[in-house]
Amino acid sequence: MYPDPEIKIDNSWTLFLDRDGVINRKLDNDYVKKTSEFEFLPGSIEAIKIFSTVFRKIIVVTNQRGIGRKIMTHKDLEDIHNFMLKKIRAAGGHIDKIFYCPHNISEKCLCRKPEPGMGEKAKKEFKEIDFSKSIIAGDSISDLKFGKNLGMKTVYINNSTENIPEIADFKLKNLYSLAVSIKTIFF
Repeated sequence: MYPDPEIKIDNSWTLFLDRDGVINRKLDNDYVKKTSEFEFLPGSIEAIKIFSTVFRKIIVVTNQRGIGRKIMTHKDLEDIHNFMLKKIRAAGGHIDKIFYCPHNISEKCLCRKPEPGMGEKAKKEFKEIDFSKSIIAGDSISDLKFGKNLGMKTVYINNSTENIPEIADFKLKNLYSLAVSIKTIFF
């Protein structure tokens, strides 16, 4: 399923990206706790480079409950994100901001996806964000619910043959497929 050509994306749009399972490989039953465990998914850096020519803002929103569980620290996460951003910049792409939720599920915070807190923080910092002109690309139902809670278009990133969840507007196998679709369909 590809994005609807009736939607006209231009540089006034914002792209929200989940991190684990979308930009980098998700670790089975574990957390990416240090840079040596961070592995970009094939095509994700190139996708972000393409997105950088399309979207006004690119925002990463990521649940990082490993901090709340005391498996990693804020500094560990900062090192991982600096590593990720450096690689993306070196390839000609950019990410405007990374927002993360460090809380454990039991803390009932308002920033953990699917709650809208990280999106609201992004809008507060970047006043030009219009959620009706925003897309969230994520690999989980909580990512899609986050987007729907804010009125975004939702893209389910999943390489399986499973059916598209009802809450998803679109399903693509990876971030690169989304980038190519946006470039070929919308421009």
